Amino acid sequence: MTLSENELFDFGTVVGVHGLRGELKIAPNAPASGSLISARSIFLRDRNGAIELYVPKRSAPHKGNLLLRLEGVETVEQARMLVGFSVLMQQVDLPELPVGRYYWHQLQGSAVFDRQRGDIGFLQGIFSTAAHDIYEVNGPFGEVLIPVVDQFIIEVDLDSKRIQVDLPEGLIPESDEN
Repeated sequence: MTLSENELFDFGTVVGVHGLRGELKIAPNAPASGSLISARSIFLRDRNGAIELYVPKRSAPHKGNLLLRLEGVETVEQARMLVGFSVLMQQVDLPELPVGRYYWHQLQGSAVFDRQRGDIGFLQGIFSTAAHDIYEVNGPFGEVLIPVVDQFIIEVDLDSKRIQVDLPEGLIPESDEN
């Protein structure tokens, strides 16, 4: 099976093992991402870039991570050999999202522009709070944290990897450069 990089996305990383039967502990790249639970197949990429196909037997959320059991990985020793590998999924395994909602891998690295200040950097991370998600943007103003709410996020253009925002005073640190 040959897949292009556009058909796969980086879901997360194998960060440890759980139990004695070869379960893997997966740290997802996006908070609260449960898409691995319904995946029909996954791929593991080792440190050298080699990718191998696996079939999930069972997956479940566990303390902010996911536990994953794979066919052919039956012992803790086999599982330990996979720690540090990237977990890749096929785009087609993702459920369709409502209009205006996006997967993290679609947004990561997008250029972020404010209506008044122009370029404020690139989307580097996302985290969740009780109220909403927060985009972490790094650029000429340093780190800017943007609440993901309709009043601030004006437009998301996935094709050009560009996010237009309209941020209130005080959200972007004042800079001597401006």
